[in-house]
Amino acid sequence: MSTIRRAAVLGSPIAHSLSPVLHRAAYAELGLTHWTYDRFEVDEAGLPSFIEGLDSTWAGLSLTMPLKRAVIPLLDSISGTASSVEAVNTVVFTEDGRRIGDNTDIPGMIAALRERGVEKTDSAAVLGAGATASSALAALAEICTGPVSAYVRSKERGQEMRGWGERLGVDVRISDWAEAGQALHAPLVVATTPAGATDALIDAVPDRPGVLFDVLYDPWPTPLAAAWWRRRGDVVGGLDLLVHQALLQISQFTGYSDTSIATLRCAGSKALEMAHSSKNGIND
Repeated sequence: MSTIRRAAVLGSPIAHSLSPVLHRAAYAELGLTHWTYDRFEVDEAGLPSFIEGLDSTWAGLSLTMPLKRAVIPLLDSISGTASSVEAVNTVVFTEDGRRIGDNTDIPGMIAALRERGVEKTDSAAVLGAGATASSALAALAEICTGPVSAYVRSKERGQEMRGWGERLGVDVRISDWAEAGQALHAPLVVATTPAGATDALIDAVPDRPGVLFDVLYDPWPTPLAAAWWRRRGDVVGGLDLLVHQALLQISQFTGYSDTSIATLRCAGSKALEMAHSSKNGIND
């Protein structure tokens, strides 16, 4: 009989997370019937006691907000990728009891873009200045050969983005959010803002847009993504990011690297469709 192995996603709020759907689909494909993956509502104050209470059956954790930085003091080491943005979204528990932190958002972003044919760009624009924006800058450090324009709502946020750029070796140029419509003329636009924040920009989408990477996946498509498609621009969505970063987590947790990206994308799409139908009172 195989020993039970456990993993889970932690955060607050967490009920919306698609991670259980994706990881369970991968375990089923891999035949890992003794693996479980759950979700737990955990805030910063409750994180230390939660981690201390885990036993040897635990293989790893996925972390979402607000835990990506709070977890760092609780770990034995973190990868260079995670260190570059001071954010951990993946914790692996080794056989000797060590806790290793990593960030799969950054390589997940790069993989999602490359899947759509974006290998390099000579410039880019980032909408927003939160935690996801710093990961976007780290990804752009790998694929952008020129400047990155960041559109922010406050001077403080602008200073933070400029600081991240200096740390990551990215030439970040700060612009006020009131000028965000200009961002849409960049060959690659990365929208890292909450739902609704970019809705007012849809009339500014150019006739021949480049590539839009909108990190949201619910609701989808966002008004900006829909307007982009209408202009025949290429769109990379939040589900693309989610499945690619999950693929990397699954490999780290289980040791298997042959999960199909199509399996994760199909599982995620079906879950979103079901959630949308439920919200709108649609019954099968």
